[in-house]
Amino acid sequence: MSFHSAAAQLVTLAAEGEEHGGNHSSINPLVTGGGAFIALMLLLWITTLFNRDR
Repeated sequence: MSFHSAAAQLVTLAAEGEEHGGNHSSINPLVTGGGAFIALMLLLWITTLFNRDR
């Protein structure tokens, strides 16, 4: 199997899997982004808590 035929089969396989646009209906971008923001703010708070000059 050559590289060209393998790449063509991979592109065909990827194109068949995108029937619904690739988005899952239960994933809300606002909740995902908000959760990531809260997690990063918590990590920032923990970092600054341990990084205080004594």
